[in-house]
Amino acid sequence: MREIIFDTETTGLDNRADRIIEIGGIELINHFPTGKTLHLYINPGDRKVHPDALAVHGITDESLKDKPPFEEVADQILEFFGDAKWIAHNATFDMGFVNAEFARLGRPPILPDMVIDTLAMARRKHPMGPNSLDALCRRYGIDNSHRTQHGALLDSELLAEVYIEMIGGRQTALGLGSNSSSRSRQNEDADEIVADVYARPSPLPSRLSEEEQAAHAALVAKLGEKGIWSKYRTSE
Repeated sequence: MREIIFDTETTGLDNRADRIIEIGGIELINHFPTGKTLHLYINPGDRKVHPDALAVHGITDESLKDKPPFEEVADQILEFFGDAKWIAHNATFDMGFVNAEFARLGRPPILPDMVIDTLAMARRKHPMGPNSLDALCRRYGIDNSHRTQHGALLDSELLAEVYIEMIGGRQTALGLGSNSSSRSRQNEDADEIVADVYARPSPLPSRLSEEEQAAHAALVAKLGEKGIWSKYRTSE
């Protein structure tokens, strides 16, 4: 199962006018990071970075002048995501910008069934909150002390750890594989892991030596002769 944890940074909050200026993504296979990432800075054209947005992510207009526009990286983004789920924290915000960028190019949107919102997951799992990314890092003991400003790739890395913790993936994904005795699958809303348990094709060999097995058999026989074993079984 392939998933992409991603995040965007933008010039502002209005996806009708503001633009994506950074996108970062982390590839997961069966809930584990593969080490494959996407990280792009994007030139927003004539749209300037709003001062409030600048205070959040620190990306300046000057630093974006030599970066490619979205139309030049759209194929690279789509190739990286492929048929994977798009997973983001407050995905409504990020997908609003992503689909607005694709719409400007006359491309079809990413459909809702391809998107997982970890904020919605967190609100179901922890209804009393808080459920910001920083709060979830504290809840799950994930070190985010190096996050002094928002950054698409850094936030994706932290969210990947949070997401794995929320779905219990560190434990349930350990047995993944066609030859293992158990396999995990994710339910439709990614809020639960369901394990399919299979019978072991052959029993494991005994780790007792022949001498230990003989000593055990002798002890059982001796207890049986004295009636101790049957008495124990009756009282049990």
